[in-house]
Amino acid sequence: MRLLFIGHYFQPEPNFFYGLPFAKELVRRGHEVQVITGFPNYPGGKIYAGYKIKPLQKEVMDGVPVYRFPLYPSHDSSAFGRMLCYSSLALSQGLMAPFVIKPADVAYVDQGPATMGFPATILKWLRRIPFVLIVQDLWPDSVTSSGMFESKIGEKILHGWSNFVHRRASKLVIIAPGMKKVLMERGVPEEKIELIYNWCDNSLISRVGPDKNLIDQLGFTGKFNVVYGGNMGKAQSLGAVIEAASLLQNDYPLIQFVFIGSGVDVEYLKSMVANKKLTNVLFLPHKPVSQIGPILRQADVLLVHLRKDPLFAITIPSKTQAYLALGKPVLIAVEGDAADLVTKAEAGFACNPEDPKMLAQTVIRFYQMSPQQREQMGKNGAVFYDKELAFNVAVDKYLNVFQSVAGHK
Repeated sequence: MRLLFIGHYFQPEPNFFYGLPFAKELVRRGHEVQVITGFPNYPGGKIYAGYKIKPLQKEVMDGVPVYRFPLYPSHDSSAFGRMLCYSSLALSQGLMAPFVIKPADVAYVDQGPATMGFPATILKWLRRIPFVLIVQDLWPDSVTSSGMFESKIGEKILHGWSNFVHRRASKLVIIAPGMKKVLMERGVPEEKIELIYNWCDNSLISRVGPDKNLIDQLGFTGKFNVVYGGNMGKAQSLGAVIEAASLLQNDYPLIQFVFIGSGVDVEYLKSMVANKKLTNVLFLPHKPVSQIGPILRQADVLLVHLRKDPLFAITIPSKTQAYLALGKPVLIAVEGDAADLVTKAEAGFACNPEDPKMLAQTVIRFYQMSPQQREQMGKNGAVFYDKELAFNVAVDKYLNVFQSVAGHK
């Protein structure tokens, strides 16, 4: 097949799921891929070194032709700046891409911003290219939930636009089961919706045994380590985890909570620990991808936590797949689809988010299990990941969707 990727983000920007690794695998399997995207500026909002905004730039990345179109670079907290960035790229792609790209059988559209539906629709009209919309985030829900966009009129416009794009897409691929009900309530036919879970970066997967030297270096020695790795922001609501640590410090001194990463809430969390005089909480700085896998493998339990929010109940944070792939027990403090996935895999225990008492009780439950029981939990997660969520499994499913759409072109 001849495939066209339409997206806002592409390498060298971080876009593992639908960026260059995905495109390269499709090429390896004998398909042609071309990409239309913008000039790299995420996450800092500044154009990357070696790039300069032009009306059009073509480069070839590992055999994949990439067409870059101009945009207004921005990724600050300003809703105006962010929307100007999204809409400027969508407009330049929609106006110029029909005259630049080669023929394609089907396009796959990465809905980071919903504005990517504009060039997809234009190309469907002018070049007869049907498109598959990959719904990573529900719009406008994800925007309004973040607090960045609070205009009721704007929310209505985004709702209308999203529904317009959904009607024109040949298929919608969702990454969590709960999205299906919401989309059907918004008028999307059930047969138009396909569930394909995200996978994790293979470079994260490390299933080697314990590394005593690394355990000593990290400060894990002699402790039962409950480890959280990733962003520490408002959405993660990790203050509840600090409260749980406070409940456990006196009666379970061997239990240690470890936070690895960065984020806007790090200093606040550290101040909580200091004010409560906690000795069972350890903070480690952000680690590169090449190092984080082996570090997470030294944990006794891996923790996922998001604040209580209806939107988070119908999504699956990417660390869920990574934790399952690592083959370690998972404590999933997220409502809905993510908890269901871990429970189905028999890879850990779920508890309510933002509930320190329940979180503490769940940690005790892990702590009181035998090492063999916890090891079996981890193995269950790894087997489930390999069978249901791995990269090759997802690519097979995507190709089935692309072929069905191309066959009805």
